Amino acid sequence: MEWLSPLVGLYAAAAAVPLLLLLYFLKLKRQEVMVSSTLLWRRAVQDLQVNAPFQRLRRNLLLLLQLLALATILAALAGPVLAWRRGPGQRFVLLIDRSASMSATDVKPNRLEAAKRQAKTFIESLRSGSVISLRDGSDHAMVIAFDQHAKVMCNLTSDKRQLLAALDAIEPSDGPSRLGEAVTVARAFAQSPGVEGNIRSAEEAARLVLFSDGRIQDLDTVVVASDELVFHCLGETQDNVGITAMNARRSYEQPELVEVFASLANYGAEPVTQDVQLALDGNVRAVRSVTIPAGQSQSPGGQLLTLDKGVKSQELTPPSSAFKPGLTAVNFSLTHGDAGVLEVRQLAADALPGDDAAWSILPPPKRLSVLLVTKGNPVLESALQACPLAGLDPCTPAGFDALDPAAFAVRRQYDVVVLDHHVPAHLPQGRYLVFGPPPNGIDVNSPRELDNQVIVDWRSQHPVLQYVNLANLFALKCRRLDLPRDAEVLAEFNESPALAFVRRQGTACLLVGFDVLQSNWPFEPGFILFCYNALSFLGAQIGSTGRHELAVGEPITLENVPAETVLTLTRPDATKVELKPDPGGTVRFPGTHRVGVYTLEAPGQPRCFYAVNLLDAEESRIAPQQEIKFSSVAVQAQDEMVQRANVPLWPLLVLAALVLVCLEWLAYNLKVRI
Repeated sequence: MEWLSPLVGLYAAAAAVPLLLLLYFLKLKRQEVMVSSTLLWRRAVQDLQVNAPFQRLRRNLLLLLQLLALATILAALAGPVLAWRRGPGQRFVLLIDRSASMSATDVKPNRLEAAKRQAKTFIESLRSGSVISLRDGSDHAMVIAFDQHAKVMCNLTSDKRQLLAALDAIEPSDGPSRLGEAVTVARAFAQSPGVEGNIRSAEEAARLVLFSDGRIQDLDTVVVASDELVFHCLGETQDNVGITAMNARRSYEQPELVEVFASLANYGAEPVTQDVQLALDGNVRAVRSVTIPAGQSQSPGGQLLTLDKGVKSQELTPPSSAFKPGLTAVNFSLTHGDAGVLEVRQLAADALPGDDAAWSILPPPKRLSVLLVTKGNPVLESALQACPLAGLDPCTPAGFDALDPAAFAVRRQYDVVVLDHHVPAHLPQGRYLVFGPPPNGIDVNSPRELDNQVIVDWRSQHPVLQYVNLANLFALKCRRLDLPRDAEVLAEFNESPALAFVRRQGTACLLVGFDVLQSNWPFEPGFILFCYNALSFLGAQIGSTGRHELAVGEPITLENVPAETVLTLTRPDATKVELKPDPGGTVRFPGTHRVGVYTLEAPGQPRCFYAVNLLDAEESRIAPQQEIKFSSVAVQAQDEMVQRANVPLWPLLVLAALVLVCLEWLAYNLKVRI
């Protein structure tokens, strides 16, 4: 037996018990009346016997019942608890998975809320720090919520109210689930305090208690001891259909024509036929019916086995590499000559709503206007003319230097400026494709020239170098580029970067560290393709608004914002946040934890839209894992849900007090009738 608030019971008893006894010591004040006989006034005579104050108490059933009822109420105020766990105090770290798959509704209302309920039961079973116990210590716990990142909701404490409030503060996220950071944080905060030297602490290390569905993507990188972690699994079903990929692009030949592609995955045991809807700015433009085959698990010999619908998902748990969801693709075509927000949504309701839709921000069709600053380079001019441009205007270096930099940046007459072996005296804000020495003011130095350089490596997946083969590129002379740390190196010579991308104070520069006329590049078919890719990439930087289609957790970034501007960001749930730029003119919002469309508004400026999509095949696979395999050990989920280890007795005591009060009332009425 343990008492949570014994002092409260003692203080209440010190005040209530004397008052009750005092009622039986009080002198009765009655008016004297002459009567003919006391036969019918026997009760009155008995009452007269207590007229003398402080008379010795006689046996009284009513007083006994009242004292018992008062004692039970006082005991209930002291908070008695029947504790099943004994021994010294322990420390626990509750790891609550709040990733996208934990929003599945197969457990009502969803897996995250079910995990929080079990965690609350676990916390209520902890031994409190205020418990009176000669041999037992108090339990301490901390709460960490995690998706791709860990967040400490409550540090180590024995205050149950603080721990329960921390659980209530956990909000769902649509990000992936990674446990490594959460385990590292848990060990750092809950490390057992030791003594200086090599003497180990007598206190045991904190135990990790994980509430998750087991869909964790970095288990092979996490190391835990066999008895360090307890796993409670949430979830009941594997059935889910999700959009795992989406892309929207305009036709090169017909910019008004938009092609939309999406990929749907079925993780269930049976084929699914359902409707897929395309909407533009909230208006439905097309609906397509598709059939998605059932998911399959792969046997060790490589044979694909269809999942049996009658087998529970807990018994299915093949490794992620041995599971193949059913896939199908759907495409739409529409004509739209303006900007807009595209939405692809599968219309059948399932357990995970976060992957039922995906969005894409469609920019308006635009042909770039390019200014070529050169002393004369027919090869480069011909390559640029081969690109689909709205206009290509050549300009001499002297004519470019004569322009007013401030007026040039404000008018933005040209989308991209190509500098051919020219270093301007003043570099206006803009987007530049630079051949030869780098311009001033972008923190790039070029101390000397290099001879006879060949390409040794390049980033073939970067948009600038897609489908561009640089294996045979040779430069007779080039400039050595000393780049800042945040520069992107796209290709490298054997002694210096060859291609790099640098952003500085609203200016974007794609640097080519050599003169194309002193290389064999113009004779390669990839040169024209590079010019096309480079102009398209720089054109996408217009407005310095950054990327508009983001993964969950990627920050929204807007640059070149005036210092006094106040922007309003509207989240997908319609809540609004006010943002202000930092001293460098950059607005950054990292809170993109839920999928949907975020709207950024500034006074006098058009609205900017940002799409945050799940598009994660691992999170869309919601089959719960009853066994999670770490790099060194496999942990089996607990067979039963968390049960209370400490039983509070105050409800029983309150009930007993009510029974005693009823008995006292009954005894009083029977005594009066005698």
